[in-house]
Amino acid sequence: MLIEKIQSPDDLKTLSVEELNKLSEELRDIIVERVSVNGGHLSSNLGVIELTIALHYAFNSPVDKIIWDVGHQSYAHKLITGRYEKFDTIRKHKGLSGFPKIDESPHDAFGTGHSSTAISAALGIIEARDIIKKSQISNLKSQIPNKVIAVIGDGALTGGLAFEGLNNAGQLKKDLIVILNDNEMSISPNVGALSAYLNRILTGDFYQKFKKESKAFIESIPKLGGPFSKIAQKAEETLKGLLLPGMLFEELGFNYIGPIEGHNIELLIETFKKIKNTEGPTLIHIITKKGKGYEFSEKDPCVFHGVGPFEVETGDLMGDKTIPSFSEVFGKSLTGLAEHDKRIVAITAAMKEGTGLECFAGRYPDRFYDVGIAEPHAVTFAAGLASQGLRPVVAIYSTFLQRGYDEIIHDVCLQNLPVVFAIDRAGIVGEDGPTHQGVFDLSYLRGIPNLVVMAPRDEREMSEMLKLALEHNGPSAIRYPRGKISFKSQVSSSKKTEITEIGKAEILKEGDDIALIAIGSTVYPALSASEKLEKEGINATVINARFVKPLDKALIFSIAAKIKRIVTVEDNVLTGGFGSAVLEYLNSADIHDVKIKTLGISDEFVEQGSQAILRKKYGIDDEGIYRESKALLSVFTTVI
Repeated sequence: MLIEKIQSPDDLKTLSVEELNKLSEELRDIIVERVSVNGGHLSSNLGVIELTIALHYAFNSPVDKIIWDVGHQSYAHKLITGRYEKFDTIRKHKGLSGFPKIDESPHDAFGTGHSSTAISAALGIIEARDIIKKSQISNLKSQIPNKVIAVIGDGALTGGLAFEGLNNAGQLKKDLIVILNDNEMSISPNVGALSAYLNRILTGDFYQKFKKESKAFIESIPKLGGPFSKIAQKAEETLKGLLLPGMLFEELGFNYIGPIEGHNIELLIETFKKIKNTEGPTLIHIITKKGKGYEFSEKDPCVFHGVGPFEVETGDLMGDKTIPSFSEVFGKSLTGLAEHDKRIVAITAAMKEGTGLECFAGRYPDRFYDVGIAEPHAVTFAAGLASQGLRPVVAIYSTFLQRGYDEIIHDVCLQNLPVVFAIDRAGIVGEDGPTHQGVFDLSYLRGIPNLVVMAPRDEREMSEMLKLALEHNGPSAIRYPRGKISFKSQVSSSKKTEITEIGKAEILKEGDDIALIAIGSTVYPALSASEKLEKEGINATVINARFVKPLDKALIFSIAAKIKRIVTVEDNVLTGGFGSAVLEYLNSADIHDVKIKTLGISDEFVEQGSQAILRKKYGIDDEGIYRESKALLSVFTTVI
């Protein structure tokens, strides 16, 4: 295999175009095979293989810096930058990251995981290069880059940060190279005026018809040679310049080149070589196909964007399809509620499928909005809807909602507007790693006045909380984990208390020795831990807190007075999280004779790995809760 000879991008330069095309086929096969086992981002990676090869052939990484926006399309980049032998570890615990990571390879120029950041980062790197050169900073001279290239998709271009970067780049007039990878997709199909502009011009009937008819007209005129043909060709190029999206980027100060076929390696290499020494900012518009080369991902690039293990031959996803995910339960519940309440509208940011809103969008297209990768806009857009009496529900992943934090405070909560935030992928997400772990939302939301924050333990509570949130005349947030409903067998055996009041917790099990107060996805592990304790004669009270804000202060007060040994459990960072809320309340109530242990995520970014491995690491699985409960009882007994 050719890939076995590629230890660095320099090795590409020894290959012919024919061999480069063969290499692209090898990379596709390797990526499909590995993602089918490990899960990961498939469609986006298959779409940029020729582009990746051409970039590394024409430029000189790591002296030239290539920055991948989002970074979920960097698998081929990793394979041809010396990581082929470790590629089977991608997304595994302690293995290769599924995203660029600066401490993994010198070829990963900048860590990315959220969209629309590459242009700003690349511009900063260029500006740093010029400052170092001008100021003669001797200890940094060895790090001076030559060319800096930002690769950004048309989906990511819907994010406002991308345009902030483009605006500043056009002003500074530095030799930034931006590759616009146009595949008409982000995760869900692209939406919005900009995407429509790009696609309409490229495929529009008027331009295509003009091009075809003008060529036929010229060829029909006898005895008109080269000069007339050249004039006609020039006229066509002028019209193309007026119609194509290059005009937009030219107005922003960029030299625009394209659109160019993104799966033609020879053409890409030739283009990159010609522009690599161009002065001023340059944007190259590349047209690619998401999921290219694998039948099932080409047909359904949404499903194969971020995918779990699957059968290569059939494209069938593995796993138990009978157990619903929290996302599916949310989508079905919201669709049902919307049938009886015409005020309900759903909003997402390029995540219709991921957030389970396909059903709602199909049933109520006039009340569904996909605003593109524009989380801050989604939040303020919802605030505007709510100000007029509607009930908007904003469904965004926890790690992406961080980008709309100011808008949550200023536009929603300050005005006490009834916006519901459905926060998917909260807590430990798993193999996508630190950029995607949703372990900060309890902390970043809990300190905002007027906001109710809750977390369901299972699908029943998911539906009940959604109904309660929509009835609440103020802002609220429901955070829930990625994946299937877990501990399914315990749902029927544990007590079920309907949620009828905001801020009301429930007692699932009573005992006098210790109290386990858990929130969301940690409730069932706490129940399991209590069963382990019971086998040793230790009786635990288990409380499903349900609400982080407001807390059920009356229940916590009574538990503290009666039991005096409390373990709190959450899948959020401990700093400012649920455990902190309990401690703050007990302190404010002058309750100081209680021994408390808070379990959650320590002060660090959570690495990649399976959810089971990571929960075990942080001691929030049933074994960890059991162990820490025993330790607390031991300390308490010793002190007594």
